[in-house]
Amino acid sequence: MTLYPELTDDKRREMLTTMVLIRTYEEAILREYHADKSPGFDIGAGLVPGEMHLSAGQEPVAAGLGLHLTKDDAMTASHRLHHVAIAKGVRLREMTAEIFGRETGLGRGRGGHMHLFDPETHFSCSGIVGEGLPPALGQAFAFQRRGTDRVAVAVAGEGAANQGAFHESLNLAALWKLPVVFVIEDNDWGISVPRAQSTSVTSNAVRGAAYGMPGIRVEENSVEGVYEAAGEAIARARAGEGPSLIEVHTLRLWGHFEGDAQGYRTDLEGVPGRDPLPTYKNTLTSLGLITDSDYAAMQSSASELVEDAIDFAKESPTPNPADALKYVFAEGALS
Repeated sequence: MTLYPELTDDKRREMLTTMVLIRTYEEAILREYHADKSPGFDIGAGLVPGEMHLSAGQEPVAAGLGLHLTKDDAMTASHRLHHVAIAKGVRLREMTAEIFGRETGLGRGRGGHMHLFDPETHFSCSGIVGEGLPPALGQAFAFQRRGTDRVAVAVAGEGAANQGAFHESLNLAALWKLPVVFVIEDNDWGISVPRAQSTSVTSNAVRGAAYGMPGIRVEENSVEGVYEAAGEAIARARAGEGPSLIEVHTLRLWGHFEGDAQGYRTDLEGVPGRDPLPTYKNTLTSLGLITDSDYAAMQSSASELVEDAIDFAKESPTPNPADALKYVFAEGALS
């Protein structure tokens, strides 16, 4: 077994802090997204037009994974991405400005919430299901060719595991023994389709064996389970031992997108009781690692950071329509 950093009490508190920041951010985006879309819901109206896919409930995946990654490691993500972007260290101000379509955003307001690209942290995402898997492979290939110990992580939903790109990427990663970790977030629903009606196996982790790589499933949305599984997989990749597949049984607290009435969900009544944030907070409280005042301080600090990012986005200029074609291609001489 490849060794990875021990899960200390400080790391436990750090994971909870990250989870609190993610939830605070998603609640603020939820508030701003709906603020001017009434009286009738209009998906194209308001400060943040277009679709919005929020990650409340999936914080454990990001928090457990992020502690093992450095700024130089690469990560690709799906259309539901804010949680892993925050855990990877993407700048809140610039990310929020991009979501609001402002010139100060990561993509100068051209990409929006599903197309966040941050070269500083090597983070990218896409609205296309499974699209992030092949680029992560390319990043891992580059890291390997350069002789570094950097790794790439591809995060996708369970629906992506039925895409051809998933199987092609796992095959090539194993064939070339690339330093890449595939993380599948199983939140039970592919939009409105329960996974049992779309996927032939009960755990996508078993698919790793078909490509000669370890596969592990983390149950109960356990942030510590994610930390352990990700730690071993990432240490393995850094050591040149090849790719791994992790599936996390997580939870989508809210709709597939904002405006989703969720009439198809038969599990809604029990969802609040499965919220990972109070669950982990209570765990750390019972262990004597935090107090209620510690938790309140985490919330206050997160709120300050998030509201600063929201204000920055609102105060930033919108792109000039005359510049619509700028930043599409590289400009100036190439060196």
